[in-house]
Amino acid sequence: MMKLSGPYHLPQFLDQQIAALFQGGEIPAFDFSKPAGEPALAPASSVSWVVFKNSVSLFIGGIAAVIMEFALPGVRSVVWDHYSAASGNPGFIPMKGESLDPTKAPDLKEAFNIGLELPADDPEIVSGARFRALNLWPEAPGFKDTMLDFYNAVWSLGKTLHSAFATELGIESDFFDDKLSRSLATLRLLRYPPRPAALDEGQLGAGEHTDYECVTLLATDEVGGREVHSRDGRWLAAPYIPDTFVCNIGDCLMRWTNDVYVSTPHRVVSPPNRERYSVAFFMGPNPEAIVECLPGCATDETPAKYTPIRGDDYLESRLNPTYEKSGQVS
Repeated sequence: MMKLSGPYHLPQFLDQQIAALFQGGEIPAFDFSKPAGEPALAPASSVSWVVFKNSVSLFIGGIAAVIMEFALPGVRSVVWDHYSAASGNPGFIPMKGESLDPTKAPDLKEAFNIGLELPADDPEIVSGARFRALNLWPEAPGFKDTMLDFYNAVWSLGKTLHSAFATELGIESDFFDDKLSRSLATLRLLRYPPRPAALDEGQLGAGEHTDYECVTLLATDEVGGREVHSRDGRWLAAPYIPDTFVCNIGDCLMRWTNDVYVSTPHRVVSPPNRERYSVAFFMGPNPEAIVECLPGCATDETPAKYTPIRGDDYLESRLNPTYEKSGQVS
């Protein structure tokens, strides 16, 4: 059972309910504004997803502004050339530029990616460290400041969640602090066009996949289409709840915990008559952080399943296939 205790403003009610994430039911939600002891979590879940309410709603309220900015020609003028581990994938990524399911046709979406904001003289920029590049900013008033405020707020929320994870796993609450201090996190603005009448075989807005990083925090509009795969084999429509983040476990945290936490396959099936927008924050470890089985996550019955790996090596192993299908690797 996950016990989210400590100074995280998460109600004690979660102690008995959060284990439902791994058993049966629907996608749960809980409210950061509820005082301790008050029920704040929705019914049980069979997927490793949860909805957070009232966490950084000030920034979620800005999603309308994000949509307006994304529609500006200036955003698309900052075009990323090709993905490489040397440069990462900052800036605008065109339609069909990625294949989250490499066995299927490229995804029907476009994106604008923002990484950790670093100055030109940062040692990692100067040395050409993998996945460290200057962000590419369009000449759109207020865009950069709004996006960096959003990035930093959700990054802070992600670090708080990792403190809770550490507490639940029986290790020091600050275990992840120095491993997320310069996270290989990416904030993505995503636009899905209305689903066309003719599609390539198996083509979706976003193909079936699990997220690569530790956790994903997603703010979305009211347009449906996001589906998650439950443990019993059903595809569940992720609900839209105003002023919330949808949070799901990624493969990196699954690897770190030796499958104590498990990622969930999901996809986007775009509706036929409406555009769909979302803002997703994918939080991974620092480049040099070693992702290896955490203390207490392996036993004689369940030995460590994964070899230790650096954060940047892990990210490269996951991103390469995403871009190879669409021919976007340089």
